Amino acid sequence: MTPREVAWRAGQAGRNLLPIVTHYEPTDRELFGVGDPHGEAALCRFREGAGRPVLLDGDRVAAIAIDYPLEVADVVAAADKAVESSFGFFGYAEVKLEQPLDWHYDPIAHVRWPAMSASRIDHRTFAGDPKWIWELNRLQHLPWLAEAWLFTGDRKYSTAAFDQLDSWIVQNPPGIGIAWRGAFEAGVRAISVAVALQGLRDSPDLTTERFCRVVRMLAQGARRCWQYRSRYSSANNHLVGELAGLATSAIFFPDVAALARWKAPALRALALEATKQILPDGAGAEQAVGYQIFTTELLLTVASLVALRGIRPPSEIVDALDRSATFLAGLVGDGDPAPRYGDDDEGFALRLGAEPLRTVRDHLGAVAAVTGNATAHEAGRATLSSAWLRAAHPERSTAQPRVVGAGSFFAPHGGLAVLRARQRRLTMDVGPLGYLSPAAHGHADALAVTLSVDGEELIGDPGTASYYGHPDWRTAHRGSRTHATVCIDGLDQSVIGGPFLWRRHAQVRVRSVDLSNGIVDAEHDGYVRLPEPVVHRRCLIAPPTRHAVLVVDLITGRGSHEMRTSWPLPPDLDVSATGGEHVVSRGDTPVLQILHGATGELVRDEVRGEGMLGWWSRRLESREPSWLVGAHCVCEAPAVLVTVLNPLGARDERVSNLEVALDGRRIVARWREGEAEIVVDVDTIASVRLPS
Repeated sequence: MTPREVAWRAGQAGRNLLPIVTHYEPTDRELFGVGDPHGEAALCRFREGAGRPVLLDGDRVAAIAIDYPLEVADVVAAADKAVESSFGFFGYAEVKLEQPLDWHYDPIAHVRWPAMSASRIDHRTFAGDPKWIWELNRLQHLPWLAEAWLFTGDRKYSTAAFDQLDSWIVQNPPGIGIAWRGAFEAGVRAISVAVALQGLRDSPDLTTERFCRVVRMLAQGARRCWQYRSRYSSANNHLVGELAGLATSAIFFPDVAALARWKAPALRALALEATKQILPDGAGAEQAVGYQIFTTELLLTVASLVALRGIRPPSEIVDALDRSATFLAGLVGDGDPAPRYGDDDEGFALRLGAEPLRTVRDHLGAVAAVTGNATAHEAGRATLSSAWLRAAHPERSTAQPRVVGAGSFFAPHGGLAVLRARQRRLTMDVGPLGYLSPAAHGHADALAVTLSVDGEELIGDPGTASYYGHPDWRTAHRGSRTHATVCIDGLDQSVIGGPFLWRRHAQVRVRSVDLSNGIVDAEHDGYVRLPEPVVHRRCLIAPPTRHAVLVVDLITGRGSHEMRTSWPLPPDLDVSATGGEHVVSRGDTPVLQILHGATGELVRDEVRGEGMLGWWSRRLESREPSWLVGAHCVCEAPAVLVTVLNPLGARDERVSNLEVALDGRRIVARWREGEAEIVVDVDTIASVRLPS
């Protein structure tokens, strides 16, 4: 941290230690002005939608219900569960809470979070999982209740929404309890509360008294979002969430001075963050696809609300949305699965559909509905979220789609190379560890390779697994051993400093990227910290004219080291092993052959669901057994490990006799494909010679 950041953090910590902490308590007169001391005129204007955006609107429900009957049924079913106080988050089992709701009770850990100053709650050491209780207190089910009331006209949904909101406000005075732990929670919560309230504006349950209470809560949250906004090395997606909540509150309540004052500074700050957190090539700065979607949807929500006022959103935000959409559409192409890298905590900016997870294609559909981005329109998928957005922005629905090119590309700022040929997509991570000095959501996966064929993932990322619920899972799934890269001496490439902190970052240097010939060549310095330092260099060689892919790992430096390759496989795949190869099958069909070779004595590895290895996480706080295969050797540097990845499927043409030699500056790998001998020559100083 810089000296300025240290001083700022010390000041924050000092304020938290004060015996009495006062919180902002605006009066109705302060909120609504002398001429409207009880907020009655403000509520009237709110019901009319005067001077503010209207997203959830009764005039739109009939058309949406006709076009999206299944999605509407799903959101009404989700609202029914919310009425019954049944909630399910992440990989945890769904639970039914007692009524009236206790917003501090965690039924998973059977603990109650303390009703004390939020700044004094240590969420990292408390017995419960703060992610679960935060998710409950984000109130993201309230828009479901508002939608269900609009779609069905059944007042039970409106009554439940206001009863729950009433109880939440009573139990969570500003600054007290886990729900106020961090301005980020206040920001994300504000979006859902404001949108739900707007959807319920014609409900007879919305009284003037309730309206004033909600507006006061939003004003208190807005002050907190700005005063305690994430800064310096903490200014990642949390800052975007705080600013988006602040802007949303200000835009929905332009006649409330305590909220409207934040609109201009929030939009300016969001525009700046859009340029920082969505890189020039469209990749997310946090090196995590899940967080890129979350961050851009926060920006998208604000952009949509601004546009609904008839005002053009800041160009920096619109440009960031377009950049991100182009990058993400390039990743999924015409039918590829979304690659996973970095953390994913399943965050939603605004939940208008009942889907438990937001996919890349879901996200692109929402972007297209607001911005008219043709690439997002073609690659995206229609959801209830995109339906509401499209209905609110009918001028955007006429975007002319263009075919998304399913070609190779390189994102130099995000550090991702994508190679496509023969229904095969390869990715190689040559980017930084993460964003800012903590790199909180990055994984130690430098030079990791993923492979999908015919839209099916064969080698991938094992997922996030856990944040707080299982600390050992958290450590393992961030580490190098579980990713498709090389692990030296059992150590991670980068050095963990805490659950959301890396003390030392491996730095990647890209030597060359040749998209036309399918070659990526890069190295990282993560292991130069060893007493006998080494550098890991990887060459991915995937000529478009050939099926088999060669991965060459060169370890240079000093000393004897254990060098281990890993190839994580999705849970639906099985493995058989003989000699120096693994054959991967889906059901009874072989889909991938993996051959291993090295300049030292090689030992084949395979593990499934043992200890911390051989696990796959589809959702946070869940995992299932999956094969982790590879090979290792112990030898003196310099040394070479090579892997041939040979997709099979219907062709089932095996390769054999893999050999590798290191002669001075030359690495020569050779194997047989049928009667032909394939030779690849890697000049460690100059270039790679394509297979002959």
